[in-house]
Amino acid sequence: MSPHLQVYRWQITMVMSILHRATGVALAVGAFGVAWWLVAVAAGGDSYASIAALIASPLGQLVMAAFSACLIYHLLNGIRHLLWDVGYGYEIPKVYATGWTVAVLAVLITAGIWVVALRDGGAA
Repeated sequence: MSPHLQVYRWQITMVMSILHRATGVALAVGAFGVAWWLVAVAAGGDSYASIAALIASPLGQLVMAAFSACLIYHLLNGIRHLLWDVGYGYEIPKVYATGWTVAVLAVLITAGIWVVALRDGGAA
């Protein structure tokens, strides 16, 4: 049997790969929530009011923040992967630099989106 995660020392490349896969799964699951919201919007009235109240709740806001963080991280790391596909960034220093850049930008952009959303009257 091959060694597993307990054997290897965690590196940014390993963490970024695992997070990219996990955020992809989270976005696929979250797409069902977006579809649910769209159906409620189309149904109008009470259907939309109930889902709007759910999204405005603290749990709804937490889920929305997590979903937006997943979306931003997956987008930025996907761009990083596209750069690899064209041959840029294979050198170890660049792999680490782009990894940390994606991580920092994902946090900053997500925080920026939520600061603006909450300042302008809430994300819901």
